[in-house]
Amino acid sequence: MQRLYDFLRRHPTGVDVFWAVFLLGVSLASETARGESRGTQSPLAIVPIVLLLCLVVALRRRMPERMLLLAVGLGAAQLVLDVETTSADFALLVIVYTVAATGTRWASRLALTVGLCAAPVAQLRWPNEHSGPLGNVAIMVFQAVPFALAWVLGDSIRTRRAYFAQLEERNARLEKEREAQAKVAVAAERARIARELHDVVAHNVSVMVVQADGAAYVLDAAPDQAKKALETISSTGRQALAEMRRLLGVLRTGEHQEGGEYVPQPDVEQIEDLVEQCRGSGLPVDFKIEGTPRPLPSGVELTAYRIVQEALTNTRKHGGPNAGASVRLVYFDDGLGLLVEDDGKGAPHELYEEGGADGAGHGLIGMRERVGMVGGTLDAGPRPGGGFRISALLPLKPAH
Repeated sequence: MQRLYDFLRRHPTGVDVFWAVFLLGVSLASETARGESRGTQSPLAIVPIVLLLCLVVALRRRMPERMLLLAVGLGAAQLVLDVETTSADFALLVIVYTVAATGTRWASRLALTVGLCAAPVAQLRWPNEHSGPLGNVAIMVFQAVPFALAWVLGDSIRTRRAYFAQLEERNARLEKEREAQAKVAVAAERARIARELHDVVAHNVSVMVVQADGAAYVLDAAPDQAKKALETISSTGRQALAEMRRLLGVLRTGEHQEGGEYVPQPDVEQIEDLVEQCRGSGLPVDFKIEGTPRPLPSGVELTAYRIVQEALTNTRKHGGPNAGASVRLVYFDDGLGLLVEDDGKGAPHELYEEGGADGAGHGLIGMRERVGMVGGTLDAGPRPGGGFRISALLPLKPAH
């Protein structure tokens, strides 16, 4: 049955032609049986009208407005030629429904008007001799009801189709919006991973380069110091690899590895380890905590760690020889304050914005993006008398 239904839906004109042929057969049989009662009516007028009314049924869905006008013209011809109603006049009921369901608005209104007027006009033109005035009025009303019902049914189907079309359009629009949001989320995730990779690589590689230079310089004169520098390079490299594995693991879809292969996100407590690492690489750093330490949102803790990491990396890269730095963490009631300063010769502010001497990193741009994601504020610029200052305020709740 489903295959038959699908076949009929794919060939609507064929279905209409079938019903048109069926209506033609019924009409011709009916007219043949009623031939003697037709009196003086000429078959030459009846046959063309019956054929054209069947054509209305056959082409009703291909050209509904034209078939409606043809049906109206045939009805007028019946009145003029005195051709009483036949079984083929059922086509007028069919075309009223079709135009109400699929035709234009003007055609739908015309179909309703013609359908409601067809029965009264036919009853006035060919009144029933065996019925009185009230009987003829009752017949008019009874014959007009099917036309009204046909129009209402067609118009309701039009409304239902329009509703479903609107739902489909809405679903398509929502699907496109979901795809766009997914693309935005992917772009944001890529940007986050790029910032993380920049911070990991820039900091750890700079420490390794400094330690390698120092080891090469004291290799012959102080082997113990060279050995210590190489150990620092080794531990820093392992830390960088661990963080990069964690970040690259985010890119693996459908894979989840357990057993602690990926280290957790850095937090505020690891800033002290970061400072000790910088001190071990030859950068003197003064570190102080003010206020009462307490747990913070993970996004705030990661942002604070990365800001300090980037600031100390820039100090090491641009501060010059004998540069020192200071890091202050201040716990407020509603947020966390960061102050990172150095007393080196510094570098142009534009160089920090570009992210380094090679212009290939994120620098302060990445810091501002991180701070903006948690709803904080960042102030960065040269210090009076030399050096560079980075000040940030990270609220406990993101701004709306």
